[in-house]
Amino acid sequence: MNKCLYPNSCTVYQTTVDCFNYLTPKEIQEIENNQVEVLFKKGETIAKQGSFSSYIILLTEGLIKIYVENVNETLILKIVAKDNIIGLPALFDEKNVFPYSVVTYKNSTAKLIDINVFKKLVKENSKFSYEVMKIISLNAIQVYGRFFCFEKKQSYGRLADIILCLSNNIFKSHKFTLPLSRKELAELAGMSSESVIRILKKFKDEDLIKENCNAFEIIDPERLENISRHG
Repeated sequence: MNKCLYPNSCTVYQTTVDCFNYLTPKEIQEIENNQVEVLFKKGETIAKQGSFSSYIILLTEGLIKIYVENVNETLILKIVAKDNIIGLPALFDEKNVFPYSVVTYKNSTAKLIDINVFKKLVKENSKFSYEVMKIISLNAIQVYGRFFCFEKKQSYGRLADIILCLSNNIFKSHKFTLPLSRKELAELAGMSSESVIRILKKFKDEDLIKENCNAFEIIDPERLENISRHG
């Protein structure tokens, strides 16, 4: 098997929104005056690839997927939990369009911040701007790692990687209820639903996990991590 240069390269990336800590009280008030909070139902589109971006998305609750698509295919770039900012690449696009689509995996809440106000603060507050650039950079590095491991890892390693990422980054527990269907899990792992079901059964038979419908428990994280690293 190929050993991945990006150990446990997560399909999810947890970003604490520390950038807002660098705003002055006046700037924070400007953000609050130019945002709306919206509840999105499961499966609802928050942003559409190629559509005009009039806002930056701050996910305050829920779970979403970010993906790119053409006429016939889609590719999931990552899944994102609460306290993450989405849509930052649109800040530097002359046409102000979303480079990807954003859809909810479950009921989610997001604050939609006016993109022009956000741009203004990036230009005027250097510390805030630096933190925003750090978020963009870290997200890019994470996506590079995902693509590298997606290409080099076999199916067992990719699925182990995703289970560990969900456990460590989203639910922060070895026991969790997965809001994704088997089809959605397969889409995320880049394999067929049949392959996901078969590999999950093997993981269960080898006492790596317990799994019943959407209830998961990681029994042997060290062995699962080894599969993720070397898969």
